[in-house]
Amino acid sequence: MFGPGDLKLVLLALVEQEPRHGYDLIKAIEAAFGGGYAPSPGVVYPTLSLLADEGLIAGVEDATGKRVFTVTETGVTWLEENRTAVDGVMQRMALAAKFVSGEQTPEVVREAFHTLRQAVQMKPGGWSEPETAKVVEALMKAVREISEG
Repeated sequence: MFGPGDLKLVLLALVEQEPRHGYDLIKAIEAAFGGGYAPSPGVVYPTLSLLADEGLIAGVEDATGKRVFTVTETGVTWLEENRTAVDGVMQRMALAAKFVSGEQTPEVVREAFHTLRQAVQMKPGGWSEPETAKVVEALMKAVREISEG
């Protein structure tokens, strides 16, 4: 359901919203998918351990003995520096939830998307930094507008 590294970003973004333990994170992702998908504990807990090892989150046992994770200062800085990637994966998750629920994309929209992809991939010349930023901004604006329905 997630691409390489996406689950890490999702978990970090969810912990940024509020401190949570592993089960809460699984349930939050399941809720985002309308019950159509939930990551397995065998994927979530190792990813949480990785985030903790990288110093992006910290886990503390609560009164029930469960580890509650919070974002560290390093994690907040990392999130700020990677906000575009985090926002992108959260938008992809919202779009995937629509797919899991069975919503179909109209053919005319799929055609327009394929045309856009080809235009981006076959753009003549190199990509300057301002050009790249402009395209990313336009695409993310479109993603937000589509996601908000």
